Amino acid sequence: MLKPLFNKECALVGWLDPERHIFGPSLNWVAYISDGHAWCAISGNWAGPVNAGVCLDRTGRVIAWSPETSIPKPAQHVPPAKATRAERPAKPARPTLPVRSTRPDIPLDYWSSLSFIQWITQ
Repeated sequence: MLKPLFNKECALVGWLDPERHIFGPSLNWVAYISDGHAWCAISGNWAGPVNAGVCLDRTGRVIAWSPETSIPKPAQHVPPAKATRAERPAKPARPTLPVRSTRPDIPLDYWSSLSFIQWITQ
């Protein structure tokens, strides 16, 4: 089941297939997940950790989050060994658009300065 991903402005930026893939808002495949880390579907570069529905940049700051998850405190992450490239998944069925979420009550310095697109294409 796909989970919606929102940015700090609470705009829908993507969809998370937990522990497997990340899709853009129009369900284009943008990343795969291996051992708790997101990897760009095009370049294979490491984007950052994915922690229980929260996508983090390389410095541990929030890029995107799913409403049913809690936001972790920022923490530096060591780059993992390069993951084996995942096969392109079939395009999933379009889920029902979620209700716009309210911003989680977390300090502003927890948010990354990168946009979702910048994060996934580094």
